[in-house]
Amino acid sequence: MKFITRLRSLAAAAALAAAGVHAQEAPLKIGMVVPMSGPFSSYGKQVENGVNVFLRENGDSIAGRKVQVIYRDCAGPNPELARRHATDLALNEKVDILAGMTFTPEAFAVAPIATQAKKPTFILLASTSAVSTKSPYFLRTSYTIPQTAYPMGQWAAKNRIRKAFVLVADYAPGHDAEAFFKKGFTENGGQVVGELRVAPNSRDFSAYLQRVSDAKPDAVFVFLQAGDPVVAFMKGFRDRGLDKKGMKVLATEGWADDDTLAAVGDAAVGAISSGFYSSAHPSAQNRQFVANYTEVSGGRLLPNFVAVAAYDAMRAIAYAVQKQGGKADPDAIVASLKGYRFDSPRGPLVIDAESRDPVHNVYIRRVEQAGGKLVNTEFETFPLFKDPGNGPR
Repeated sequence: MKFITRLRSLAAAAALAAAGVHAQEAPLKIGMVVPMSGPFSSYGKQVENGVNVFLRENGDSIAGRKVQVIYRDCAGPNPELARRHATDLALNEKVDILAGMTFTPEAFAVAPIATQAKKPTFILLASTSAVSTKSPYFLRTSYTIPQTAYPMGQWAAKNRIRKAFVLVADYAPGHDAEAFFKKGFTENGGQVVGELRVAPNSRDFSAYLQRVSDAKPDAVFVFLQAGDPVVAFMKGFRDRGLDKKGMKVLATEGWADDDTLAAVGDAAVGAISSGFYSSAHPSAQNRQFVANYTEVSGGRLLPNFVAVAAYDAMRAIAYAVQKQGGKADPDAIVASLKGYRFDSPRGPLVIDAESRDPVHNVYIRRVEQAGGKLVNTEFETFPLFKDPGNGPR
């Protein structure tokens, strides 16, 4: 009897050990909710390439667990589809981690899923300040709009721009940009001489540009959806000769990446923006990142701010899972990343311990011709700049 009992004990111990080995070897599943088709598909491709650069550099396993990335196509601003994808990934695919969320309404829709299912969720683009307040499992590796709009206003007021016109897309991110540019600008002595909110999908800016011209500002601060609206605005600005009148264009992250600059062409030269990353960032780490990204993309693309957000999210995931010896306990992941600091292709990056938002350098850049293409040349830095829109949590 003692022998049988001991045998059963040994069998149970062996089963537990086998289960532990199996759990340790189970893939680390990451569910990505990003646009892979439609007008914003370039964001999804940037995410995919950023992830693949990390895996190319570090191998396809983290702490002995093979990384499995499952992509779900949101095809553009679609909160309901984002919610359904996140639910499926959490409950059916049983992913360890969620990531993506290109647009603020999508992040808001996914927040209850992340909270109820206890899934650490990396926000790779949605940039309204309030996003990270919606779930204790949200961690952001991209940026917030106030984080770039406020220093743009500060810089402008301190650099002989006395009067500014503010033109933004009429949705939550545009409202954030408007409020925080004005705050940074007026607090430092600037005067806002006109304001316009336009439909997010605007393509014809002729009437709006006439109002800008009539106000005679030193600069126009612009926040529009990337792509066609930016192209239409910049070409209209040049065609009306506003640049020849000495008027400057000021903007933030998201409209001056390499693809957009190529589409705008020479009309973009001289535009000034604030942002945390461009492929022209002059560091050895970024040059290597760009080289690896170019190889991964087959030479067809350069990385933009979305790619580096995805790459840095993978770095953070690897750190948190390795710290647990291969486990992916959700609360431990979030706790371990509060205050986590590392060097990124963008420069130093800290995940704020309170807000779980990124703290990083914000660069003031000017669009210039260099090496036969348009680039963002950095000429001033706001070091380790924290989102001024983050109040008490």
